[in-house]
Amino acid sequence: MGSVGVSKDEEFTILVTGFGPFKDQYPVNPSWEIARSLPEYLPVDRVKDLAHKTSFSSSSSSSSPPPRVRILVHPAPIRVNYEVVRGLVPSLWDEYPENCKVDAVLHIGMAGPQHVWQVERRAHRDGYLIKDVDGQFLQDDRRRREAGGDEGWIWEGLPQELLSDLDVGDIHKRWVERCPKGLDLRISEDPGRYLCDFIYYSSMAHLTKQNRPRKVLFFHVPCDQSQEIIKSGGEIATQLIRSIAESEMGSRKPDEREMHGE
Repeated sequence: MGSVGVSKDEEFTILVTGFGPFKDQYPVNPSWEIARSLPEYLPVDRVKDLAHKTSFSSSSSSSSPPPRVRILVHPAPIRVNYEVVRGLVPSLWDEYPENCKVDAVLHIGMAGPQHVWQVERRAHRDGYLIKDVDGQFLQDDRRRREAGGDEGWIWEGLPQELLSDLDVGDIHKRWVERCPKGLDLRISEDPGRYLCDFIYYSSMAHLTKQNRPRKVLFFHVPCDQSQEIIKSGGEIATQLIRSIAESEMGSRKPDEREMHGE
């Protein structure tokens, strides 16, 4: 797994995660309900349309379909717990089952009650001062104080902020074009310094430490448990996944496509 290197005979795979219940207020977390509602593959008509919207419409590949876009949903909601997230993230990138290559990861979480759908551009290393669902703080600051510095810390040497290597602006533009008019679709610069921010930074930190491209994005959905929002959220998320895949497959240079036999 690692950098995007998709040939026309391969699949482009996006791994999607969602969070579990958040205390008593949210026994149903819409992020997980939306994630598990997603289809296994990007719908066929949309996959075909990629050939007309991306570099795969070039003369060298006009007679061949583009790669299928697989949506691989993590099999269970992720507990809203710092240590659980920290232990899980490496396996998403390094040890995922089914012998598949993960080209990008989309983490989904819920934000405020407003019907705003937003993709996050950056994540933060520090400042996690809110207890998780099990009443635990992150404890990183305490551990670093006790150790007398950052030496040996899991994020030693990493910057306070990390940005996705996906082209968030391009993805957002494509996403807006593909969604119904009137939706509030935004780019955000602050995931909130809680578990959403934490899993995003954890993913990007893991990739940074391995010198791998940070092909990961965080998607915030409204904290609305209604079936209407979950249903529309599934379609909005599908369009976002389509935009990620299209942006990634369309960003390759002609010589790179030829090298991969496209």
